[in-house]
Amino acid sequence: MPELPEVETVRRGIEPHVLGRKIVGVTVRDTRLRWPIPSNLAALLTGKKVTGTARRGKYLLLQLSGGDRLIIHLGMSGRLFVLKPGHALKKHDHVDIEFAGGVMLRYNDPRRFGAVLPWPASEATHVLIEGMGPEPFTEEFNGDYLFDLSRGRSAPVKNFIMDGSVVVGAGNIYAAESLFRSGIRPAKAAGKVTRAQYQVLAQHIREVLGEAIKQGGTTLKDFAGADGAPGYFQQKLFVYGREGEPCLVCKTPIKCAVIGQRSSFYCSVCQK
Repeated sequence: MPELPEVETVRRGIEPHVLGRKIVGVTVRDTRLRWPIPSNLAALLTGKKVTGTARRGKYLLLQLSGGDRLIIHLGMSGRLFVLKPGHALKKHDHVDIEFAGGVMLRYNDPRRFGAVLPWPASEATHVLIEGMGPEPFTEEFNGDYLFDLSRGRSAPVKNFIMDGSVVVGAGNIYAAESLFRSGIRPAKAAGKVTRAQYQVLAQHIREVLGEAIKQGGTTLKDFAGADGAPGYFQQKLFVYGREGEPCLVCKTPIKCAVIGQRSSFYCSVCQK
């Protein structure tokens, strides 16, 4: 599933092509996404100009004239392509958004777990956005914040940092890599992690996500950027997906445990 770095990569990829352009047409071929596309989407978007792009967690936002927004979620297999109008169709090409100047955004989603939804200016928040924790690159997110929020929690620290109401963006891959760099085992109770450890962990979450964005995301199966190019952060993974392979630091075989129904990779020597 595309995570924060992948979505940020897509945002940066499409922004130069759509910023300042007016939407001149919308074609919806299949409304049956996880959150159904409203039948009046074309009427709501046509004539609006893109005034900015943004990201909230894993949601891509197109900011439109008049204060409206468009929320795009890539689900498990969604992709956005920047194309010329009239580009040949492929299977699962569900939505086209055409802009003045001969530019088109095409949303393709084989599994249809994503979303393309309007967010009217009259609504202060959106059901898909409300309740989210802070972004990892903000001042609000730090070790003290994690320490204070974790007190009394017996759930594994990996589950704690993957909780979107705690912080957005620390998906399975990035949680595993951040915990490895911090020397913390993923199964350790969140309430048992010290303030000093959380200071280190918060910093490594920012670093890992920042590196992944710089490298264009992580290619495991379905993800590619807006230009179709894959991400390359997978070349820098220390533990994720490396069960049985030697730790790149101490050479101990990497272990894997199921935590919260997710595969969790760690080094039994480097992580305590």
